[in-house]
Amino acid sequence: MKHYANPMSPNSRKVAAVAQHLGIALDTKVVNIPAGETRQPEFLKINPNGKVPVLEDGNFVLWESNAICQYLCDQKPGNALLPTNPKNRADVTRWQSWELAHWDPACASLIWENLLKKGFTGQGPDPAAVKAGEDKFHTVAKVLDGHLKGREYLVGSSLTLADISVAAYLMYAQPAKIPVEGYANIKRWLANVEKLEAWKKTAPQGMNAAAE
Repeated sequence: MKHYANPMSPNSRKVAAVAQHLGIALDTKVVNIPAGETRQPEFLKINPNGKVPVLEDGNFVLWESNAICQYLCDQKPGNALLPTNPKNRADVTRWQSWELAHWDPACASLIWENLLKKGFTGQGPDPAAVKAGEDKFHTVAKVLDGHLKGREYLVGSSLTLADISVAAYLMYAQPAKIPVEGYANIKRWLANVEKLEAWKKTAPQGMNAAAE
């Protein structure tokens, strides 16, 4: 399977970490986002959204990182990342959907303003946009922190795709000044995710470099 990705992209790392955890070898093609490769006609043929990651498995092309992660899990029946129990599986999908709809936008706004914006536009952070991003983050962080109280994982009693999906954007917590301080349950849970061998092995070089 071919994985079109950028190592600095949280969504690409999601896929890489899941594959690593499951022992699935991916043929990774690094896509240079700052150079505009995601906007080239040849790339837009495989993902008209112009985003990474993309997975090619023979003639089957799949984009959207959470869908890719679920597809990878289905290649390894019996793994714990995507439970077979209908309620737990739906709960994993619930948290992946929450990540996409609420968590991702809150984190991404701060990553853009505090980490990427100057490199792409030459302009520094907009204080009003940063404040709006922080407010949005605190709103969703309270939900996550409250859910994690007394829990080691988001779903059930073991690591699932929910944990990897939600943790992905926090790879930039420090350089993007994402205000995780004060959320003890999130910090404890994130520390456990960061201990995973699959997480360590997919850490990009140069955390302050440009990402998707």
